[in-house]
Order: sequence, then C-alpha cells, then structure tokens
Amino acid sequence: MSKTLILLFHPDLNRSRANAALAAAAARLPGVEVADMYALYPDGAIDADREVARLLSADRIVLQFPIQWYATPPLLQAWKDAVLTRMFYITYPTEGRLLEGKPLLVVATAGNVPEAYQRGGANKFTMEELLRPLEATAHRCSLPWQAPFLVYRADKLDDLSLHGAAKDYAAILETWRRQDAQRFLVEAWG
Repeated sequence: MSKTLILLFHPDLNRSRANAALAAAAARLPGVEVADMYALYPDGAIDADREVARLLSADRIVLQFPIQWYATPPLLQAWKDAVLTRMFYITYPTEGRLLEGKPLLVVATAGNVPEAYQRGGANKFTMEELLRPLEATAHRCSLPWQAPFLVYRADKLDDLSLHGAAKDYAAILETWRRQDAQRFLVEAWG
C-alpha cells in the first residue's frame, strides 16, 4: 500500500479547530501517517535521522500548517534546515536523490478571508505568492508541486464549513492516492 506522509506544523494543535479537523480527517484514511511535529519536537531539536527515514518511506508528502505573519511556523523552517539541507547538500547520493519525484502538497490555513489575499486586498499578496518559497524548495528538491489546499477564515469557520473543508481535504488525499495507484498499474502492466 502506498503511503501519504503529513507533516503537521501547528504550534498549538490543542487550540486549533481547523488544523485539528483537517488532520483528523486525513488520519482516518488508509495509508496516511500524520506526524504532529510540534508534539514530536517541543524543544525544536529535529531528529534528522528519523525525519529522513520518514520521508524516504513515503510516496507522497504533505506539509500542513497555519500561515503566521505571512510565513510558515518556525519549526517548519528548522525542519527544512535540518532535514532538506542534509538530504540535498550533504548526503545527496544516498538520501536526496531517493526523495526526488515524490509529490508535495502544501495545506495551509489562514485567519483572514480569501479577498484579503489579493493584490488590492488587505494583505497585498496572494496566498500563492506567500507560498512561493515552498514552491522554490519543492523545485530545488525535484518534488512535483501540487496546487495548495487552502482554508481561509480558519478560526472563524462554523462547524458545517469546517466539516466541509475536512471532507474536501480527505477527498483530495484519496484522489491523489488513487491516481498514484493507477499510475503504478499502468507502469507495471503497460
């Protein structure tokens, strides 16, 4: 069975309705591992050996997090520094090269409305522009970039809207898995 690895970077998941609901919906799917990175590394010291092994065992990678001050949470940057720097600049032949080709999906939540993330909006930049550093990272690591899954008004969603977002997220992950399985069958059987 193929595996989707979700690396969840929320500084306080107990206080999050949106990221907690998304992660719970994803965790119910077959072949999905959700790793709560702040629970695993509360002191910020990333176990690079563990994280490299986790990445290499996955078929698909998801980075899930809230947008904070137009950026990713600090632990995500620390994770990239510890893990991706090692894999792609220090041990490329035995690690980084093996990660290449695994698709990457970014799942981000934001507190404001979609209209705020436009050129003329309150935040001046689109969410795609704010996520450009992650897209550049995916490009550098040869991880096929998927269109991000974005949830706006994350802290203001009613239960029905939150349930809908979680259901949509699970559907995307399930479709992604099925497409991967179909691609495998085509390659295996021609």
